[in-house]
Order: sequence, then C-alpha cells, then structure tokens
Amino acid sequence: MELIQKATPVAMLVFVLSSMLAMGLDLTVGQIVAPLRNARLVVLSLLLNFVLMPLGALALAAQLRLDQPLGVGLLLLGAAAGAPFLPKLAQIAKGNLAFGVGLMVLLMVVTVGYLPLVLPSLLAGVTVNPAQIARSLFLLMLLPLAGALAVKAYFVDVAARTKPLLDRLSNLGLIVLVLLITVANVNNVLAVFGTRGILAGLLFIAIGFVAGWLLGGPDTSTRRVLALGTAQRNIAAALVVGSQSFSDPKVVVMVVVVAIVGLLILMPLSRRLANVTTI
Repeated sequence: MELIQKATPVAMLVFVLSSMLAMGLDLTVGQIVAPLRNARLVVLSLLLNFVLMPLGALALAAQLRLDQPLGVGLLLLGAAAGAPFLPKLAQIAKGNLAFGVGLMVLLMVVTVGYLPLVLPSLLAGVTVNPAQIARSLFLLMLLPLAGALAVKAYFVDVAARTKPLLDRLSNLGLIVLVLLITVANVNNVLAVFGTRGILAGLLFIAIGFVAGWLLGGPDTSTRRVLALGTAQRNIAAALVVGSQSFSDPKVVVMVVVVAIVGLLILMPLSRRLANVTTI
C-alpha cells in the first residue's frame, strides 16, 4: 500500500504533463482563444462553476445532513474549478477540444483568485494560500501547455511527430492513475458508506453535468465540454486547501471519494457521448 501511495503522485504527474503537452502540440493560441470570445458562453461557464456549484454543495450538505467535514470537502470541490482531466474528457467525448482547453485555463486562473476570497467567508477560520495553489497549477499545467503551443507554432513537424507518443503516454497515465487512486483509497471509500457522502457526490456531479449541458449553447460539441467541465472539479486545488487548512482527515477523504466517483462516472459517460449525435 505504501508503494501505491508513492506511485500515485508520479502517475498524476505523468498524466497531467503528457496531457498538457499533447493538447498544446495539437492546438494554436488562436484556436483556444476563439471559443472564449463568446461572451455569453464565458459568463455562463463562470456562473455555473463559481456560483451554482458552491451553492449546490452547500445545499446538498444541508439537505442530506452531512457531517461537517464531509460538507466542507464537498464545498471545496464546489469552489475549485478547472480540472486537468477536462481536455482528456472532451477529447474522448468528441467535444470541442479547443474550448475544453480554453475553458480549463480560464477556470484554473479564476480558481486561484476565487478560493482565497470566497472560502474564508463561507467557512470560519479557513485561510487559503493562493501562491501555493497558483504555483502548482502554473508549473504542472500552464507552463507545459504554453511550451507545447510554442513548439507547435515554430516547429510544426516536431509537434506532429511527438503528439502521438504523448497521447499514448497520457492515456496510459490516466488508466494507471485511476487504478492507483481507487486501490489506495478503498478504505476511505468504505468509511464514507452510511454517511450519505457518496450520495452527495453523485448528486453533485449530476447537478454539474445537467446544468452544463442545458446551458452549453446550441452546439453539441460545446455542450459536451461545458457539461463535463462543470461536473469534473479541480481535485488538485481542493486537496491543497483541504490538507493545509483542515486538521480533520475526513475533509480530504471526501474530496478523494468524490474525485473517484467522478472519474468512474465521467470517463464512461464521455465515451457514451462520443457515440451520441443528439440528446
């Protein structure tokens, strides 16, 4: 078990870096920015991720009478958007990949400033270090993406040859990561049974997906991305805050459990969406 726990962050690192590099080698800055010029779509994306999801987490915690640490963990996920898995889910679902990458970057950047401002007002005694969140997101996601975009812009042949290798590495990293997270946290998942925590996680994911789909606009490829991007939260940012600001381990356990549930639901759902023309 100790070996699995040590291997998990390595698998996460491999997956995130290879995914960001592969996305950057496949797109241009113009392609990423273009979907974000739709002001209505951007505003709706921000409202869904930074208003609806936190309020949804609070409402579910109250209605299901979750233990306070579990409710806090759910709220952390509600306030943390811009999941590194989003471009991969968008790719699997045959959604608008450029919008997926652009939305991920937008949500990540807003999350860095949003968490320190909002969480202390919702949770008494909580302090959030925005510099630490920003540093991890910048080094692991934004910097590799920017570097790959530069390679695509100036060395097209190199990008074309390298991308298939990174795609295979990203797919392998994702499979290994999901397996490691699931195996390493079996006891944590079992501990949440009987607390309504898993039910809260399922409803939380469903709220995000349905709301994103309904408000994603007339383009099916964009609706797929916003639905997946709203349902899948920024697990890394939530874990950073949860581990630093709370002494009760149940807070982090709730984040991990909902993360596992989300991946187990959204991965096959993405594949299902790829085979559906209309819903």
